Formats: sequence, C-alpha cells, structure tokens
Amino acid sequence: MKIVIIGNGLAGTLGAKALREMDKQAAIEIYAEEKYLYYPRPNLIEFIAGNLPYARLFAFPEKWYGQQQIDVRLATPALRILSESQEIEVQDGSRVPYDALLLANGASSFVPPIKGSDKRGVFTLRTLDDAQVILEHLKTHPRVVVIGGGLLGLEIARALRLRAADVEVVEFFPYLLPRQLDPQGGALLKSEIEKYGIRVRLGVATEEILGANEVRGLRFKSGEEIPADMAVVAAGVRPSLKLAQEAGLQTDRGVIVNDFLETNKPRIFAAGDGIQHNGRIYGIIPASFDQARVVAANILGRNVRYEGTVLSNTLKVVGIHLTSVGIVNPEGGGHEEIRLERPEAGIYKKIVLKDGALVGAIWMGTKNGVNGISRAVIQKTNVEKWKRDLFEETFDFSLL
Repeated sequence: MKIVIIGNGLAGTLGAKALREMDKQAAIEIYAEEKYLYYPRPNLIEFIAGNLPYARLFAFPEKWYGQQQIDVRLATPALRILSESQEIEVQDGSRVPYDALLLANGASSFVPPIKGSDKRGVFTLRTLDDAQVILEHLKTHPRVVVIGGGLLGLEIARALRLRAADVEVVEFFPYLLPRQLDPQGGALLKSEIEKYGIRVRLGVATEEILGANEVRGLRFKSGEEIPADMAVVAAGVRPSLKLAQEAGLQTDRGVIVNDFLETNKPRIFAAGDGIQHNGRIYGIIPASFDQARVVAANILGRNVRYEGTVLSNTLKVVGIHLTSVGIVNPEGGGHEEIRLERPEAGIYKKIVLKDGALVGAIWMGTKNGVNGISRAVIQKTNVEKWKRDLFEETFDFSLL
C-alpha cells in the first residue's frame, strides 16, 4: 500500500508517524512545500526570542525519517491532485500514484485589506523563513508594532521584546485574547503584559500602514497615528484551499470532511488546520494531534470516528500561565459563571456551568489545578456541590 501525504506540518508528519506505528509495511511519502523538516510552530517564537537555537527547532532528527522509512520530499510541492487516476502532480511535472492520499497542507497567514500592507517591513509569522527575515529586519528597525492581540500576536510581542525591541500591540477587540478569555480576564492580562514593557492599545482599527516604501507608522480609522519601523500582522490564518478546490474536493471555509476525516473523493483524506468538520475549523494543536491518529487509522481501514476536540489551550502568554478550556463566553441562557479575581497576585479563575456540569474554565496566573479542571471540563463533570471550592489552591480534584 502506498500512502502519499501532502504537507509536512504537524498533521502530515504525525499522521505519517501514526501510520508507521500501525503498519510496518506501507510505503509512506510526504511532499512538502517547505525546504525544512517538520518543526512545531511554537518553536518559532522561542527562536525569535533567542531562547532556542536553530539546531533544536526540529521535532525529529533527520535520521529518524530514514529509521521510520518515511520518505520526505522537501521543497517539492504538490501542484495538482488527480483523483480519477489516484495520482498527484509535483513541481517537476512528474506524477506520483497513491493508494490513499492525506491532504494536510494546512493554512496560511491572513493579512486584512489594510492600505500599505505591501510595504517593505510588513511581515507575518507562519514559517521558519518568516522568522529569519523578521530577525534580520529587526537588526536595523527596532520600533515594532504587532497588529493583532491574539495568542500569536502576544507571543510575537514577547519574543521581540526579549530582543530589546520597542513593541506595541494593537488590537481591534476591546480586550486581549477574545477567543480564550472574557473581558475581566483580558483586562488583567493587559496589565500583566504591560509590566514587561509592551504597550497595548485596544479597540483600534488599523486603516493604513504609513511610509513611502518602508514602514514608518500606522494610522487608525480614528485618524490617530503612531510611529513604527516594522509591522508584524498576526490576524489569524486561512485554510489553503486552492489545491483542494481544483481537485473537486468539497470546501466551505475549509476542506469538508466526515467523521472518518474522508473528503468527498474516494481514498482522499484530510486533517489539520485546513479542514472543516461538522462546521468547525479548529486550527489548534490538540485538534491536529487527535486528527493525525484518527486519519491514520482510517487510511488503514479501521473505521475510527473523529468526535471533535474540546477547545483547550494551556500555555504561557508573555510568561503568564494561562489555561482556557471549553466554553468560556457562553451564549444563550442556562449557564452559570463564577469568578475568582486576585489582580494583586495576577490570578484570575472562572468556571462555566450548565445544569451543574462544568463546561468551561479559565485558569490564569497559576498552574495549580490546571490538569484537574481541564479533565473535569472535558468530561463535563457535575461540580455543583464543589463549585465554590474549585478555586482553592489546595482543592483535591480527585474528588470529582
């Protein structure tokens, strides 16, 4: 059996790894657009910050691929999927047959229609090449504005600040991390971030990136202007759909898959940041992990259903521990929200209940209880009789 994988990001590489664990004989080939072996994207932040050397960026040493008998073709992008003949066409014009195909070509950085976004000194961060050109430009352009106050934007800001850059974050929403936090948590995070010397400007819409040929500042729709030498746009990503659409795969906001991660074409599966399952695009690392194992099993005919992934992020944002899991901003009635706020200690905790069951939580400023609260949300544990005790640092989560 020959399995071809398009894309060597997380879903593609871990899909290959899972396939090899389940089948020692299948031929596995990965066709990658990038010239580098797989690296976890969070490593790019630490690389920019100066905390991670180039040699340690990569998830697996080069020899690992040979040991696993996984054939990776770097800088060899797939140009077409020929579903009728079960082949792909690669950059040199040759055709590669497959018995099963995994489309895992992910997503690309989204740049909003901002006037001047094509100027020299405007960057996005998605690839190792992006990280390297950002660092090179920073050497002579120390005043940086980061457009976007989501996870990526804040982590970029932290990394550049560690390189002694003068950094300002501008965010359209009235608070930071609108997908992971609520207004109260966002306000506390802002005050903590500003202690690092990073300025934060909220509720502003960027109208134009100023400068003749190079970045010289930003103008907001309010008319206000701020100076800057370079701009990093962190406005999210969009699934890469061109290859799928030209192959006749069904798409919406992403490549549409069923519960077995199959597309509408026989023997073509999809996983990772580019897929849409039950109307949802996840775009988070835990989902790609889950999908990689499920898709590998189904390529091998094991009929394993993908049940979806509970939205969960556990990370350090600008050095601050933050876990956000499940529904943190409930819509509609029937939900109960309980909070603990200790701004002097940088701690904010929140739980969301539905009929006594725990369906969401925010844990910021502490790691104590993170595993327990996350597990309880995923399992939708009824915590009615403990709902005030959960916030205590000494609470025993084995009681749940």
